[in-house]
Amino acid sequence: MKKKPPIHSYKAVVIGASAGGLSALKTLIQHLPASFPLPIFIVQHVSPNSDDFLPHYLNSHVALNSQVVFHGTQIQNSTIYCAPPGYHMLIESDGTISLSIDPHVLFSRPSIDVMFESAAEVYRSCLIGVLLTGANRDGSQGLVTIKKYGGTVLVQDPSTAEYPEMPQSAVNTGVADHVLDLSGLAHTLSHLVLPT
Repeated sequence: MKKKPPIHSYKAVVIGASAGGLSALKTLIQHLPASFPLPIFIVQHVSPNSDDFLPHYLNSHVALNSQVVFHGTQIQNSTIYCAPPGYHMLIESDGTISLSIDPHVLFSRPSIDVMFESAAEVYRSCLIGVLLTGANRDGSQGLVTIKKYGGTVLVQDPSTAEYPEMPQSAVNTGVADHVLDLSGLAHTLSHLVLPT
């Protein structure tokens, strides 16, 4: 079994959420300080007609800057990147984000699995994957890929999720390093990334 990377060696965080995700994302990220040093990539299942609601919503509630992604967006630290409605979001090895209109995956575009898997290939053992509330199984295969590359996997405790199906599917894969409520996830993220 691969060793976990030493503290402070992580380079990015990926978060997936579906039904009930807006509240869960706000609660999770509110606990992170403005000094949180890594880029955070978020796929939240949204209606294709929801415009740029998610980054505006997060900006009104959290300390970190949140923005919608465009094709070719340059990745910067301490920034939240939200997948736009109707596009898959992929992390590229040249430090940019690309968008795709490839077919839906598990009825979703953006797909959590697509984003998780692309990030795992780039960041490998330096990636933290987080899966929150949702009513399908998107994200589970992506977490398996993150673990295959040596990354760290955090899952919301299904008993605390508004919609437990998605985190339960992730727990069932057996790859989760931590299964916690939202405040526990936030504390663990901070502990993994920030100096003590």
